[in-house]
Amino acid sequence: MIRVPHAAGVALLGILAWQAIVTLAGLPRFILPGPLAVFSTLWTSRNLIAEHALITAIEVLVGLGLGAALGFATAILLAASPLARSLLRPMLVFSQAVPVFALAPILTLWLGYGLWSKVAMALLIIYFPVTSAFFDALMRTPPGWLELARIMNATPARILMRIRVPAAMPGFASGLRLAAVYAPIGAIIGEWVGASQGLGYLMLLANGRAKIDLMFAALIVLAVLTLLLHAAVDAICRRLWEG
Repeated sequence: MIRVPHAAGVALLGILAWQAIVTLAGLPRFILPGPLAVFSTLWTSRNLIAEHALITAIEVLVGLGLGAALGFATAILLAASPLARSLLRPMLVFSQAVPVFALAPILTLWLGYGLWSKVAMALLIIYFPVTSAFFDALMRTPPGWLELARIMNATPARILMRIRVPAAMPGFASGLRLAAVYAPIGAIIGEWVGASQGLGYLMLLANGRAKIDLMFAALIVLAVLTLLLHAAVDAICRRLWEG
């Protein structure tokens, strides 16, 4: 309950600082519109922004779900198989050497301008953090637990699924929290490269038509969506694995 007034206070302070910068620097509206102009546009264009925000939200949620599931499965495979670790871990590290942003045009070429190229971008950008966080947690199971399970003649599969995976779920939760922040980045980059819908597309369209207040309004909505997604994921993780 303390977090809401605190967040509101921080937001109000940010808005006042924004207005002060615009006023004191005498910035024109096409460079940095004031908060009143942006919020006015946010209200008058609410239907347009909501339509594009829904598309971006779907892209983010589908990408987050698929990326989390794939990262979960990959981490378990790596933890269960030394052969998989020797083959896949170098590939995972190498994949991070290639800027994910540079893959957006290729994904658009392969998957088209619709939903799936943006979902693929969101998936790629969250896959490594989720896999890495969960795998590290799986490899840090307390040795005493493992030794006790072996004394009781538990099979490796049972040890993995009954002891290591439950013990590592807080690590998976940490990966999901990062994914909740990164997933919208992937979706927006995909929309910038090629799209006809979504907040990223709307921002580019508004910028091209010098509607900077609309661009900032879309940016604010994107930030709010990201914060809400992170808060929802955090609440779910706390309830399921850290409560």
